[in-house]
Amino acid sequence: MGKPTDVVQGVLRAKTFFHRPKTAAIILAGGTGERMGSKTTKQMMLLLGKPVIVHTLEAFEACPRIDEIVVVVRPEERIAVTLLCEKYGITKCHALVIGGDTRQESAERGLAALSDDIEYIAIHDAARPLITSAQISRVVTYAYVYHAATAVTPVYDTVKTVNVSGFIEKTVPRDSVRLAATPQVFHRRYYEAAMKFAKDKNVIVTDDNSLMELIGQRVRTVDTGRENLKITVAGDLPVAEAILRCRGKKHGRD
Repeated sequence: MGKPTDVVQGVLRAKTFFHRPKTAAIILAGGTGERMGSKTTKQMMLLLGKPVIVHTLEAFEACPRIDEIVVVVRPEERIAVTLLCEKYGITKCHALVIGGDTRQESAERGLAALSDDIEYIAIHDAARPLITSAQISRVVTYAYVYHAATAVTPVYDTVKTVNVSGFIEKTVPRDSVRLAATPQVFHRRYYEAAMKFAKDKNVIVTDDNSLMELIGQRVRTVDTGRENLKITVAGDLPVAEAILRCRGKKHGRD
């Protein structure tokens, strides 16, 4: 029997020979700059001369498996993001909608703005600007096969659980631990069902994989590496800049 990746590619080729599911990205851009110690929101901070959100949007714009993009924004940044889409040629931008009080509510508003013929949805944090179009395609590919797939980062450090007093209780086998990242990609029907279930049960989750867990849907993990970091604290920006500069040098750009 072939390797798992060969099986996935074989199933995908069979599926998409006749039909490639239309796929949309919902970019969640409602973050603040509070933990960055800045009045500027993290998605609007400059990263090598461009706002963080532009790097993110360009990756999804370049991804051949993404057909449209919905950006969920803060009210005061709607005009700014509209202008950025125009300036940087983000032609797949289908809608900009105002976010809610929680990530879950923001994602729900993004979902409501999608075109009717969208079959798969890729949820992504605007503050993860180092994702590449190839990585997006890979996660989406696995979602086409398994109906749900997510970017993850392996854990390389030793992981401990601690009690409320701060003392170590036990060591967690790191081979079975992953850090959830984005994009998180789901078949629309499953995602809508999970969203409705959570709303009916008044359950608030911190990522969209948790919605799938609520309805018993398995989510296939896809390693997108440690570079797919989220801009969260001040020290993340220089790290992201260094990674982008390194990528530029590898491709002959300085």
